[in-house]
Amino acid sequence: MPISAATLETAIRAAMPVTHLEIEDTSNGCGENYAVFVVSEAFEGKNTLARHRFINAVLKSEIAQMHAFSQRTLTPTQYHAQLAKEATS
Repeated sequence: MPISAATLETAIRAAMPVTHLEIEDTSNGCGENYAVFVVSEAFEGKNTLARHRFINAVLKSEIAQMHAFSQRTLTPTQYHAQLAKEATS
């Protein structure tokens, strides 16, 4: 059964405070491939591996039903620095 972006969003928002969230269905609408970009203060003090493991645990049952899943995770500080850098580019 395909996973919806709304299902992923609900699970992520229930697990942590979210500053920014982007969910992209990269499977042309069939719901089997997703890319997520999550910005949360819950990632403060955690390295990338720990952040990804956290998201993988939150979405364990959903990821099991997907063909592919990718993620990007940032803290709010990192996200604002990225936005500032993009604005000056």
